[in-house]
Amino acid sequence: MPKIDPALHKDKKPPWIKVRLPSNPVFWSTKSLITDLKLHTVCEEAQCPNRWECWSQGTATFMIAGDRCTRACGFCAVKTAKPFALEADEPERVATATKRMKLNHVVITAVARDDLADGGALHFAQTVEAVRRENPGITIEILVPDFNGKDDALKVVMDARPHIFNHNLETVERLTPLVRSRAMYHRSLAVLKRAKEMSGDRVATKSGLMLGLGETELELFQAMDDLREAGVTVLTLGQYLRPSEKHLPVVEYILPERFDFFREMAEKKGFRHTASGPLVRSSYHAADFKPEADLRQD
Repeated sequence: MPKIDPALHKDKKPPWIKVRLPSNPVFWSTKSLITDLKLHTVCEEAQCPNRWECWSQGTATFMIAGDRCTRACGFCAVKTAKPFALEADEPERVATATKRMKLNHVVITAVARDDLADGGALHFAQTVEAVRRENPGITIEILVPDFNGKDDALKVVMDARPHIFNHNLETVERLTPLVRSRAMYHRSLAVLKRAKEMSGDRVATKSGLMLGLGETELELFQAMDDLREAGVTVLTLGQYLRPSEKHLPVVEYILPERFDFFREMAEKKGFRHTASGPLVRSSYHAADFKPEADLRQD
């Protein structure tokens, strides 16, 4: 069992938490395209450490429904403010971007829109449908908020037939009230379970957890068990990185070999696909997973 180095409990980043600055011209063309189409990406808004790599490969995770969130989670860099009205042409702009980037896998996420009766569900569905029309054959992954647990809103999204449904549990049950604004641990599990029930074998469900917030191994393993009980088959585990001094501090930097150990445990618990590493994020190398192929095989 890997040991924890006490020196890594400081806020100073360890040597394995580092990224290379972009040199690939594809990075700049991707950035230019996103700017031209007036789109938001979670890559930038959430200060993802992998955005240099992903954009250099011509991939991005599109963030719809604006860049202002109605929640103030203790870990998230996306700004909290009163949102603007939805942009009716945004679904088509996202669809155009996927075609111009020649994507065969797209991840679509959004800020929490508690100001809207459906939490932005219809806007999600319209974006999925626009992408499918513009780019037939593309694999569509959505990363959604909890829609305040409303089944009717969730059904609107599921009726749009995404291939992969992702909703992040983010952390263990004990830390949820501290880490996630308004969110509830068991409500998130219920959303994942209901999404699977609504679509059956037509969708793969996915979730992610941040490590280093003070969770114990037993709590982490319990969260894995809870996700499996909800039918989740794809899991991402990554290191929490503090966006600013206003956000929750890092309690622990997890050793890379410990992430390897957690991946092995997840596989033993029945997850079909697990990405586990310090810089892993929900949409990092999302196209490398082929859960939709698993569904066809089943």
